[in-house]
Amino acid sequence: MQIHIDVLVFPGVEFSGQDKYDSKDYKKMDIGQIALLFAVGIAAGFINVNAGGGSSISVPVLIFMGLDAAVANGTNRVAILIQNISAVAASHKKKFHDYKMSLKFSLFTLPGSIIGAVAATRVSNILFQRILGVVLIFIVVSMFFSRSYRDLDIRQDTRPNWFIYPALLGIGFYGGFLQVGVGFLFMAALYHLLSISLVKVNMHKVFIILIYTIPALRNFITTRNVLWEYGLALAAGTACGGWWGAHVSVKGGEKAIRFILATAIIIMALKLFGLY
Repeated sequence: MQIHIDVLVFPGVEFSGQDKYDSKDYKKMDIGQIALLFAVGIAAGFINVNAGGGSSISVPVLIFMGLDAAVANGTNRVAILIQNISAVAASHKKKFHDYKMSLKFSLFTLPGSIIGAVAATRVSNILFQRILGVVLIFIVVSMFFSRSYRDLDIRQDTRPNWFIYPALLGIGFYGGFLQVGVGFLFMAALYHLLSISLVKVNMHKVFIILIYTIPALRNFITTRNVLWEYGLALAAGTACGGWWGAHVSVKGGEKAIRFILATAIIIMALKLFGLY
C-alpha cells in the first residue's frame, strides 16, 4: 500500500511577489520521497561535517524530484537553518564562541544575502539550473586542485584585513542566491584574510551562515518558494548525518569522501545541462 501525505502550501497566508503556487496547489509526498530526502539529508550532513559541500547534493536532488529550481533552493534553506542552529548550540555548550565578532561579520553578509535571495526567485528555472551546473563543476575542480584546509597549519590571530568586509558582502550575495559550496568560500576568506585558526574559522562560519540564512529563508517563504515537509524531511536527515559524521571516522578519510562527492556532483551537473 502506498502512503501519501497531502501538503497544502502555506494555507491562509497572503504573499507578495510572483507566486510559484496558488492557494489551491498541493504537493503529495509519498513514503518513498520522505525516505529519499531523509537519506539525502544524512549524506549532506555527513559530508558537511567531514568535507563540506552538502548542498551540492541536496539542491540538485530536490530539482530532480520535480521541484522548481527556486523552490528547491528555498526548501534547502530549512535544512541549512536547522543544521547551523545545531552547530552554534554545540559551540555555545562547549563555551567556544565569540558572538561579538561573529555578529559583526554576519552583518556584512546580510545586504548581499537579501539581494541574492531576491535574485534567486526571479531567474528562470532553466537559467538557474545552468548556473548550478557550472558551480558544481567548479566545486569538483576545486576539490582536486586546492589543498585541504585540514592540512594547513594553525595560525595565530593577527590584525584583521579590511578586505574581509567586501568579501563577506560578496559571499553573502552568493549564499543568498545559491548557497551551494558557500562554506568553502567562507573558509577561504576567513582563513586567508583574517589569519585565524581553522577552529575559529569554523566557529564564525556556522554563526554567519545561521544569521544570513534567516532573511534569505524569509524571502523564499514570502514568495512561496518553500515546501516545509520536504525541507523538514531533509533537515531531519541532515541532523542525523551531521551527528554521525562527527562521531565516525571514514576509512580513507576526507580524500575518500571528496572522491565520492565529486563523482556524484559530476553526474548531477551533466543532468542539469541536459546531457542525458
